[in-house]
Amino acid sequence: MILELQNAILEMIARGEPLEQTIDLLCRDVEVIAPGIVCSVLAVREGLLHPLAGPSLPPHFSAAVDNQPIGPLAGSCGSAAFLGEPVVVTDIASDPRWSEFKVLALPLGLVACWSSPIMVGERVAATFAFYFRENRGPNETERQIVEACVHLCAIAIERNERVMERDRLTYTDALTGLPNRARFNRVLAGLDNAISPWGILLVDIDNLKLANDTFGHAAGDGLIQTVAARAAALGGPDSTFRLGGDEFAIIVYRDNAPNDLERMATDILSSLSDSCNCAGHVVFPKATIGGALAAEGETPDIVLQNADLALYHAKERSRGQYVQFADGLGTAITRRFRAIRDVGLALAQARIHAYYQPIVRLDTRQVVGFEALARMRTQSGDIVSAAHFHEATKDAQVAAELTQCMLEQVARDMRGWLDEGLALQHVGVNLSAADLAGGNLNERICAVFADAGVPLKHVIVEVTESVYFGQGGFDIGDEIRQLRASGLRVALDDFGTGFASLTHLLTVPVDIIKIDKSFTDRLRPRDPAAFIVEGVIDIARKLGIRVVAEGIEENAQAAQLMDLGCALGQGYLFSRAVDCDAAAVLLRHSAQMHVGTHRRA
Repeated sequence: MILELQNAILEMIARGEPLEQTIDLLCRDVEVIAPGIVCSVLAVREGLLHPLAGPSLPPHFSAAVDNQPIGPLAGSCGSAAFLGEPVVVTDIASDPRWSEFKVLALPLGLVACWSSPIMVGERVAATFAFYFRENRGPNETERQIVEACVHLCAIAIERNERVMERDRLTYTDALTGLPNRARFNRVLAGLDNAISPWGILLVDIDNLKLANDTFGHAAGDGLIQTVAARAAALGGPDSTFRLGGDEFAIIVYRDNAPNDLERMATDILSSLSDSCNCAGHVVFPKATIGGALAAEGETPDIVLQNADLALYHAKERSRGQYVQFADGLGTAITRRFRAIRDVGLALAQARIHAYYQPIVRLDTRQVVGFEALARMRTQSGDIVSAAHFHEATKDAQVAAELTQCMLEQVARDMRGWLDEGLALQHVGVNLSAADLAGGNLNERICAVFADAGVPLKHVIVEVTESVYFGQGGFDIGDEIRQLRASGLRVALDDFGTGFASLTHLLTVPVDIIKIDKSFTDRLRPRDPAAFIVEGVIDIARKLGIRVVAEGIEENAQAAQLMDLGCALGQGYLFSRAVDCDAAAVLLRHSAQMHVGTHRRA
């Protein structure tokens, strides 16, 4: 009988049956082999007892034992776990070890108890107990049964712990201790047929890159851990997940929250307002949250997609705040997908063209160069500016293809102008965040102009201020340095639009600063913009950086800029962006108007 029992239990262990089911069957089979015996197995975790199996014990008995601490006077099982050796109590009614627990056993007719520790390695992992209905200890047969059962339980528990540890490593984020994306995906899939209302919050840390760049990655890790702890304190450690990087997800259920996503999101943002110590540095956590409630008939994937759309919208429009998904919120992302589709089709049909806006010397109005601007010819033949399809450049593949198309056209046009002998100094080509993040950009640019036979001294690459100062989420310093080392000049476009840091130019220098149109528009007597522009021009001059003023539309603006020390400008006052042929006409006309002028801008 014992051999059959061993084989049956070992087979369950080999099949990977749940521990509770395996131990429960073991107890039931033992009670058949040894009639009159009541069998019980209690797990021991962190010094507390937890019922694992006790099929013949009533629920109130198991509930009373659950979470009881082990100790020398904690019944037979608690004492055996505490001492690490078997404990035989032949009279529960009088034994001091049962003084606090005999009220549980005696009404059930259980008057004696023999408990043996189940060892896993050097620790007590559980106890195996026989309850008797008469005042006695175990006989020899019962000792053999318990010896076999204790061994089987140890095997089952040890295997279960290995499985749990493997699952923990598989489904737990190492840095925060929270469930990870794999666990989130499993939990989310289980909500496919959920009846109770639920929703998702997506939490994105706003200043992780700043913490990493300013204080080091140890501080960044500390910031992640702080946000994880504060979010989990409100969302629950089993319902809060780290999806990776700086993003977390919280699944909100009605039974552990009022299903009020906005209130929980507000509480989380409030909890993050307090500073934290990250690797010895004081950091103020900042986050943006998007959320979505599960509507009737929606799959978990749709709810997640809606929450992601809400987060995207929040990061674009309401950074540092909470946005909840509502019908129509997907319009912005829809526009982006439509732009990606339209630009992709235009590229395939050769409907992307390079247009050129001249850069002139403000004193003589001589054309010294151009900024190349992408234009798209629609199916109906209309020409639209890049502002109409700017969203497409956030897609890495489309951005790379668009930039490659522009580089090839610009290189071809420049070669034609140089072959004609036109006095062309330089042409600027705009780069997107996706271009700089994609890698091998320097090689691509150099190869295109080398194939066209255009010296790199005629080429300027333009980077917007938001990308240059890290708003693209990555460090472009190495890329900038490589471009300049190859002989390319780098222009910082849209300067002054909100992220300016002149000190950054000391570590990642550029050759040209292009002052944004918003400053040019405000150039009037006693306006603070004039003082700012004058200061930038003066600092740039001392750093050896040239300045171009953008968006000049009036002669008075050009005159004031010259008075402030600015030598170069572009804008509608001089010309709108024109196609290749018209740009050549501008160069010829400028050359004719300034014969004998050899100064280089």
